[in-house]
Amino acid sequence: MTGAPHSPSGVPAQPVGYLAFVLHAHLPYVRHPEHERFLEEDWLFEAITETYIPLIEACNHLLRDGVRFGLTMSLTPPLCGMLTDPLLQQRYVRHLDRLIELAEKEIARTRRQPEFASLAREYRDWFRRARTVFVDQYDHDLVRAFRELQESGSLEVMTCGATHGFLPLMLGNRNLWRGQIVTAARDYERHFGRRPRGIWLPECGYEPGVDEVLAGEEIRFFVVDTHGLLHATPRPRRAVYAPIMTPGGVAAFARDPESSKQVWSAEEGYPGDYTYREFYRDVGWDLDYEYVKPYLHGGGQRTNLGIKYYRITGPGDHKQPYDFARARARADEHAGNFMFNRERQAEHLRGVLGRPPIIVAPYDAELFGHWWFEGPWFLESLLRKIACDQRTIETVTLADYLEREPVQQVASPSFSSWGYKGYCEVWLEGSNDWIYRHLHRAGMRMIELAQRAAREGWAHPGTAEERLRWRALCQAARELLLAQSSDWAFIMKTGTMTGYAVARTREHLANFLQLYEALRSGRIDEASLTRIESKNNLFPEIDPLVWAD
Repeated sequence: MTGAPHSPSGVPAQPVGYLAFVLHAHLPYVRHPEHERFLEEDWLFEAITETYIPLIEACNHLLRDGVRFGLTMSLTPPLCGMLTDPLLQQRYVRHLDRLIELAEKEIARTRRQPEFASLAREYRDWFRRARTVFVDQYDHDLVRAFRELQESGSLEVMTCGATHGFLPLMLGNRNLWRGQIVTAARDYERHFGRRPRGIWLPECGYEPGVDEVLAGEEIRFFVVDTHGLLHATPRPRRAVYAPIMTPGGVAAFARDPESSKQVWSAEEGYPGDYTYREFYRDVGWDLDYEYVKPYLHGGGQRTNLGIKYYRITGPGDHKQPYDFARARARADEHAGNFMFNRERQAEHLRGVLGRPPIIVAPYDAELFGHWWFEGPWFLESLLRKIACDQRTIETVTLADYLEREPVQQVASPSFSSWGYKGYCEVWLEGSNDWIYRHLHRAGMRMIELAQRAAREGWAHPGTAEERLRWRALCQAARELLLAQSSDWAFIMKTGTMTGYAVARTREHLANFLQLYEALRSGRIDEASLTRIESKNNLFPEIDPLVWAD
């Protein structure tokens, strides 16, 4: 339950305004059983240690202390799939064990440098605590942790597109939208025991008609970027400070730019404070190569190892040692500042609108902890202060807000996305536009296969040959979804790990084409199919018929 202030009669008092903190937790699906250690799997391991476990711990601290709060968070299907995968769970524990070993070595190496030795001990204890939470408290299953937080009533978990596929670049084809949305909704139910009430549209990408597919899955709300609501038809009377109800009957919430700027802005945002940890100084790069080599991947490529000794300090190359206690105190100060600004913002908006505004503050979850190490401390302090130190604003989940304010203006959001310029340019420009002719052709072929399967009753295989055909169709659907992941286009645009993104796109398209031709010809190579299934095993209960009309 969220923390509404109460009047003397015990009846909840209406706050001046609501604050909806929304975190989007997503990583591309990276799983490579064919390698003993794979560099890109570290994306998941770093996020678990630096973001997901600290956020779980922050929420548990608040619940332990009886602090009432409301927080909305998406957990995408690829992330849930990786968090519940036994292979990746085992590899994460080995990853932590290596970090603990390295931290122990660092304690010995820095024994005559007290400012660094104390940091090495902090990191060792940090990694040990992560291992305790992961192994002992949740038995390797962090999805269970988030499910329990949702059941407490303080956290609302949303779903996303099945593989974060960017919906506005799917030719307006509802069969392809359904493939992403229906698959995601069913996978969410498998993990969380109920249907999702909300969805984070991949990259906040919206175009008219998507809401009708969402409504078909009984999804009640989604989030768009600011201009998606400001340019709605008709224009919203309360701007972005109340949701609108789409023609399809789904509520659209929009990002508040003022609260976002305080966290996101490179010039004005909190994460740039000189007291905070410097992200780009890591022992994986700073220390002697032979010393850190045992903790690098098989190829010996230098990479971040997670032990960072310096604070931002200033704009130059000179960096001073990091101080955990000082940084935590600064995060507490920034939480107080953020709360003060939201109080004043809510008071102003209440006077203008004549009713309590909702201030929606959405962020990538990985900002909190991974990129901004102190982010989880900031968030815990903020939620604690809002619940205990003021009565102007109240934190609320998006679902709880709709329960309280079910009547909203009907309007149609505009075509939009978040990211550079706000209209898909990140995911469709010169570095990545070549992928779409292949994705579109593969999508049409998937619909063709699904239509045929629906007509001919493939969903109820009897013979071994029919079961093999159904397996191939299910895997074809997985390969299409994985090829559609918006992460690959994003990586191509940013120029980081471009070769990997290109290889993954080509791999999934090639797998799909192989399975498509095998299904058309009736000649399916079971050994080849088994190999592909063992590697790309997302969505064990996938239903290819959702691509049919």
